[in-house]
Amino acid sequence: MQSAREALTASRRAPLLSALGIVTVAFSLFAFGLFGLVAINIRKALEQVSERVEVRAFLSDSADIEAVAAAMRDVGEFPEVQRVDYVSKEAALDRARKEMGEFADVFEAGVLPASIEVHLRSGMRNPATVKSVADRIRTYHFVDDVRYGEEWVEKLYKLRNIATVAGITLGAAFAAVAVIIIGATIRMTVLARAKEISIMRLVGATDMFIRMPFLIDGLVKGVLGGLLALLLVWITNRVVNVYFIDTIFFDRQMMFLGVIGGALMGVLGSLVSVGRHLRRV
Repeated sequence: MQSAREALTASRRAPLLSALGIVTVAFSLFAFGLFGLVAINIRKALEQVSERVEVRAFLSDSADIEAVAAAMRDVGEFPEVQRVDYVSKEAALDRARKEMGEFADVFEAGVLPASIEVHLRSGMRNPATVKSVADRIRTYHFVDDVRYGEEWVEKLYKLRNIATVAGITLGAAFAAVAVIIIGATIRMTVLARAKEISIMRLVGATDMFIRMPFLIDGLVKGVLGGLLALLLVWITNRVVNVYFIDTIFFDRQMMFLGVIGGALMGVLGSLVSVGRHLRRV
């Protein structure tokens, strides 16, 4: 409680320095938050694209409808499969004509074969799993061909892996920069109170007693900076939605974690800065 009062008193003594510290923390966390927002939107876009991954088995004209129905039931029991749809020749023709628009007349009746569309469960759309399902479907004698866009699936999976690695790496870099900036703002406070700290040491104050107000100051700056950064990210997101493209924003859990993250960065920055600079005071 005493440490909290000292932290509050120090902020009142130097309101401009405190405000500058909060704004500095906010902008460092704002950059971190913008990157996080871009990362989750990229991941969401990749997930939406991956939902289109499906295995399509084209059937021979002589395929027996009962055998096809039995095969669809078997395939539907695969643990990787979400659902199986039958597409007749007529339905395939209608779909192709709708997709081709003004060039719809190039398709003649009966030119497209009937097919089975196999939709996979979430988390089961990696190249190895998709290939395994396709290979099993090929064993049915009435299946002429099986396609699932092998190269496209592999490229999509690699892109997701690259995005994940880049997200972790850049996220850690932004977090480190935020901690350094927070530490720098705390350092200014330490230097501004150098005379007071020297007097506290002369009367026997322990290092922990001296550090605690700065840790609380870092915590408060981290929380307030996190809230301000969250507001700035929300405003930026709204502007992008109105003038450019639709994007998703952080859910409540992520917003809460963002503020907690700001608090932790504030404490960590204070620990690093105070531990290093108290020895010089």
